[in-house]
Amino acid sequence: MKRLLRVGGRWVLAVALLAVPTHPAAGELVLLVGGHVLKVDGYQLEGDRVRFDLPSGGLLELSLLRIERIVDDEIEAERVPLPTEIAPGIALGFDDSHPIPDTPFGDLIYATAQRYELNPQLIAAVVRAESAFDPRAVSTKGATGLLQLMPATAARYGVVGDAIFDPASNLDAGVRYLKWLRERFAGDLPKMLAGYNAGEGTVERYDGVPPFRETRDFIRRIYSFLGVAAVDAGVM
Repeated sequence: MKRLLRVGGRWVLAVALLAVPTHPAAGELVLLVGGHVLKVDGYQLEGDRVRFDLPSGGLLELSLLRIERIVDDEIEAERVPLPTEIAPGIALGFDDSHPIPDTPFGDLIYATAQRYELNPQLIAAVVRAESAFDPRAVSTKGATGLLQLMPATAARYGVVGDAIFDPASNLDAGVRYLKWLRERFAGDLPKMLAGYNAGEGTVERYDGVPPFRETRDFIRRIYSFLGVAAVDAGVM
């Protein structure tokens, strides 16, 4: 359905997606700052802007600062249960007994995790999954740096411009965001990680972890890095 959408103070022709689909579909979902969600057929990153191919056949170009997430609109056809608990001995919060992660930027990850009261092993696992510890990593969706922050998320925590590539600044913003997600979802780690990958609004829209394959695979990777191989059949 075509409609006019107000973006950055002007009206543009777009395709509305007021309810996220619950069936397999091709393309991507674009989560905009402010809560709007668009379904698009494809996109191309051009510097600090993204050009989207709309299902109507039109084009929509937006600044990355208007975009919270771009998520593959691929529903997990056969819903594989997710793990619910971290491996024994690994807590969500920070503890003085936690070792410094034996990874690149281990000291910095530890100090940042301590500052925001999160387990440094958890932060190291997220960095590993997001960028493989490459501070210059840039995804095709515009996510950048160690914790693969979208510019809109980085700006939310005061990190703008080239500072997003600075390991300390990137980690600080990303870990602050994870801390915020921990508080928002009352320490529910799968929801925290789903929010990090697909946006907190998506988690709330689905009242839990969304069925997107990309998001659920991201959660499984984090748990695997934390030493969890088994799944809890009670979580779908």
